Amino acid sequence: MVACNPIRYPFQAVATLPNTTDRLTEPERAAWGGYLRSHAAIVRQLDATLVEAHGLPLSSFEVLARLAQQGEGKQRMSDLAQSVWLSRSGVTRLVDRLERDGLVERQACDSDARGAFAVITDAGRARLETARRTHVSDVRERFLSRFDADEQAQLAAFWDRLDS
Repeated sequence: MVACNPIRYPFQAVATLPNTTDRLTEPERAAWGGYLRSHAAIVRQLDATLVEAHGLPLSSFEVLARLAQQGEGKQRMSDLAQSVWLSRSGVTRLVDRLERDGLVERQACDSDARGAFAVITDAGRARLETARRTHVSDVRERFLSRFDADEQAQLAAFWDRLDS
């Protein structure tokens, strides 16, 4: 019999088995593979909808949304890269495109000569608000509608568990 090491989470105990093999079990493979397939498919679909309806890729939408959430509509480039899960060079290229399209501006950082802020413009806010309606509707249709409110809460708890 294999010994289990319980890990305590609020309101429940989860047992983990020691790693006895370098291959995933069938339930592990199904869980992990299902997550990867679902994530890739949904992201691809959400991106396609935004590009078709607004000429705005999902990654650009995410950058505009993050900037709009900031009090002054700006965020340090390095912090922005972390918040949208891109490398610094990736966010730099993306902000270059958004700046070219007039949706974002760069602003020097007074406290750090090497640092810069990305700042959402009025045109960026307008484009975001138009695209947001499409995006929210698409997220609800392609993902959230597949789960009832209790299941959505359970999924949220699962994702929170992965963040800690």
